[in-house]
Amino acid sequence: MSSNLLGEEIEDILRKSIEDAEDEVLFVGPSAAAVEALIELGTEFDGEFPTVKLLADERMLKDVMDDFLVASNAADLVEAGSLELRTLADGVDNALLVTEERTIAVVTAGDAVAGLSTDDESFVGQAYEDYSARFEAAEAFNLRTPAISRVRETMADDIGDQSRTDFDAVLDSLETARGDGDGLDEVTISLLVAAKNDVLLYDISKWGEDVGIASKATFSRTKTRLEELGLIDTEKVPIDVGRPRLRLKLGDERLHDADAAELASVAQSMLAS
Repeated sequence: MSSNLLGEEIEDILRKSIEDAEDEVLFVGPSAAAVEALIELGTEFDGEFPTVKLLADERMLKDVMDDFLVASNAADLVEAGSLELRTLADGVDNALLVTEERTIAVVTAGDAVAGLSTDDESFVGQAYEDYSARFEAAEAFNLRTPAISRVRETMADDIGDQSRTDFDAVLDSLETARGDGDGLDEVTISLLVAAKNDVLLYDISKWGEDVGIASKATFSRTKTRLEELGLIDTEKVPIDVGRPRLRLKLGDERLHDADAAELASVAQSMLAS
């Protein structure tokens, strides 16, 4: 059985495998970094992206998908039919990329990554058949995050083009959107963008619930926390019938002076102080 070395970075190995695949790729037992690299590749890939059937540890997938930036792009790939996510019941010795033409073991040694490849017809056929069967028997991973393309489209329609532009600028300025100290979560980002554009709390929370970001109650709780911390203010807006609604405003002068691309870093520094 002959083998050869493919690439020195997981991104190189994934790109080569996907470019060579005729139909679909089975990706079995990947690391968190490999999943993130795959999704980034899928969002920027120039050409026909094959269906990638990802079979991975459930806990690892949940942790990776806690990052809105990763999960919303993954959801785009899922909706396009380019990605299927299922959970791996039993581990594998090495991550594997399996197609009908080739099997690649992704081997990590310290910081180095290599892809050991074989195109031995008998072995490749057996590996493809085995892991295809394991994938079909596995449980689907429930990705609850909405697709980023749908988030952007509905925000422009329901909240306004400027809010959507500011939302994109904030996301582009972030490396992660988890809300765990390493980044702002998607609800906080939405509320800050809404406050920058004087949007009603009712409108942004209804949009967020409708698109699948979070419930109205979660938006309300997060608004209260940000208001207590001085990041946002509210003003009452009378309506014809019922209680007045709340218009969101940026609270601290540092936020008023920040453009959309700086909004996240200023907000994070305030939350950390």
